[in-house]
Amino acid sequence: MRRPLEGVRILTLEHFGAGPYATLLMAELGAEVIKVESVELGGDASRPTGPYLLGEDDSQYFQTFSRHKKSVALDIKTQRADFERLVASAEVVVNNLRGDQPAKLGLTYEALKGVNPAIVCGSLSAYGRGNSREAWPGYDYPMQAECGLMSLTGEPDGPPSRMGVSIIDFMTGSTFAFAVVSALLSARTTGIGCDVDVSLFDVALHQLSYPAVWAMNEGHATTRLPAGAHPSLAPVQRVKTADGHGQLMCMTQKFWLELCALAGRPDLAADARFATLADRRANLAALTEAVDALFGTRSNAQWMALLGGRVPFGPVNDVFEALDNPFVAEVGMRDEIDHPDRAEGLRMLAAPIRIDGQRMPAMRSPKLGEHTDEVLGEPTVRPPRP
Repeated sequence: MRRPLEGVRILTLEHFGAGPYATLLMAELGAEVIKVESVELGGDASRPTGPYLLGEDDSQYFQTFSRHKKSVALDIKTQRADFERLVASAEVVVNNLRGDQPAKLGLTYEALKGVNPAIVCGSLSAYGRGNSREAWPGYDYPMQAECGLMSLTGEPDGPPSRMGVSIIDFMTGSTFAFAVVSALLSARTTGIGCDVDVSLFDVALHQLSYPAVWAMNEGHATTRLPAGAHPSLAPVQRVKTADGHGQLMCMTQKFWLELCALAGRPDLAADARFATLADRRANLAALTEAVDALFGTRSNAQWMALLGGRVPFGPVNDVFEALDNPFVAEVGMRDEIDHPDRAEGLRMLAAPIRIDGQRMPAMRSPKLGEHTDEVLGEPTVRPPRP
């Protein structure tokens, strides 16, 4: 199987979500990701995160973010020489510590370029480096709050809401992985590395996207609308079906007319209140009443059978329904790994990237220090690339 990052060695000092998610993506694409963990500190702080533990220093939470990686037990403060030997053999050193820590711990390009001039040093932190908040701890949920995302989420008559998962961690991790690999391409060409900085705050704010542009240029305040409706396109909203809820997305006039035709409701297409996108947006309350009445006549499964491939629509599933969706099995988004502390194997989600039509093979996360002898016993300087 072709793995695009095969041969790239990445050292990482990481914990919890955003940083481990970034290196997970790179590991699943073939990079040799080595978690540098202090045994004295218990390694990655997410190892014992419950409720589902897997033996000592391991959990299903930890397995979610550290597949395909190796673990070396090494304290970079007291074993600096060993750490620098690893830096000499690597192309990337990353961390997701507080923004003031990379300089203190010697994880910056300035600190490591004497060991390896081509090293790429990546820092993923809460608020970035070189500012008044660089020493602040921070996590996903407060970023959703402060950066305005929660103000846009939820029903207008209810309190602001956060996403049900740590989406800013995942978006920041994805951004960080892209930035690091981009810097790596440059370093391979020039022989000169650099510092890469990505923060939760910056990425969260960037997710405001066009509502931010509208606010900055027009003073427009985007607000929460009933049924989670889109601020400018309609009907793009949650709808009530005979057995639950669905999400409808008529992003274009074509989809609206197609919906009316497939549902046998030409009267809705002919209604002057709903004739154009602007008309539908101006009469959103009446449109919502009409589409809820329409969708209440069929179940989610019936609507999927009718609209599938013609009009964008999806049922609002719970987690079990989402995982049991036959399409998930069809595209191979579930896999299973062997684990020494779980006889029946551990079922997991597969990598969301395919290369030449194939997903990366599954491999469990490492035990704390599992690869110390293997990695530290290797040559400390990699041979030059052909």
